[in-house]
Amino acid sequence: MSALPFPRPKLEDLIALAVEAGREIMIVREMGFSAQEKLDGSPVTIADARAERVILAGLAKLSPGAPVVAEESVAEGRIPECGQAFYCVDPLDGTRDFVEGGTGEFTVNIALVEHGTPTTGVIYAPATHALWAGEPGRALRGDFDAASGAEISPLHPIQVRAGQAPFSIIASRRSKSDKLSAFCKRIEHHPAASSSSVKFCLIAEGAVDLYPRFGQVSEWDAAAGHAILVAAGGGVMRSSDAQPLTYGHPEHRFLVSGFVAYGGANSEAAARSALKAI
Repeated sequence: MSALPFPRPKLEDLIALAVEAGREIMIVREMGFSAQEKLDGSPVTIADARAERVILAGLAKLSPGAPVVAEESVAEGRIPECGQAFYCVDPLDGTRDFVEGGTGEFTVNIALVEHGTPTTGVIYAPATHALWAGEPGRALRGDFDAASGAEISPLHPIQVRAGQAPFSIIASRRSKSDKLSAFCKRIEHHPAASSSSVKFCLIAEGAVDLYPRFGQVSEWDAAAGHAILVAAGGGVMRSSDAQPLTYGHPEHRFLVSGFVAYGGANSEAAARSALKAI
C-alpha cells in the first residue's frame, strides 16, 4: 500500500465503526421516526444524521485530518478537497427501504479512496447482521449484532466465482431502463433484485456474477462495495466505455453515470461484449 497523508486505519477498526453506526440506525428504527425529502427527492431521516455523526467522529480519531466525502455533509454544502486520498461515506444506503420497512438490506458504507480508486471498504447491514469488508489482499464476510457489537459468526475469507455462461445478474429494484433490458438480453439472464450496496457484496462472495447499473448514482453508493469486490477478485467498469470507474469528482457532483460490477474474468468478458452491443 502507498503512504497516505493521514494515518491509515486498520480494517478491523473500520469494521467496528460501521457496526457502531449500525447500532445508531437500529435505535432510531426501534424508537420510530419520520422521513423528510431532500432537494433531489430522496428521503432522509434522523438515522442518516446520527450514523454519519458517529462515522465522522470515528474517522477523525482513526485518521486525523483525512477528508471525508459523506452524503449528508455534501447535501449541506460541506465538501472537502479530496486530494490523493479521502473517505467516501454513505451512513445509510437504502434509506427508502429503511423508511418503508422493506427487506432490511439498508447498509452502512465506509470506503477509503486512494488516487481515485477505492482500496478499503466496509458494508454493514444491521437489520440482517451481515457485514462485508475488504482491503488489498483480503476480502471478508461475517455477522455482527448491532445492539452489542458482538460477532455472531466469525469473519471468513470470500472470493468471486469463476462463473460460466449463463451468468447471473442482480440489479436494483428501482432501476429499470431500455439499456438494462438490452444488457440482460445479451447476457441471456433475467436479473434478480436487491436494494443498496449489498449487490456488490453478493458478487464478492460468489453468489452472483454481474451487477449492471445504468443511470446516475452517487460515489458513496458504490465506493465501499467497489473496494470489497476488488479485494475479492472482481472489478467495476464504467458502462459508458468499459474503463475503470474512478472517484473524487466534485465537478460532477460526485455522480457516477453508470457502471457494471463483475466477478471473474469470464463475467467481465461477457459484460464487455454486452456493453459493446447495446
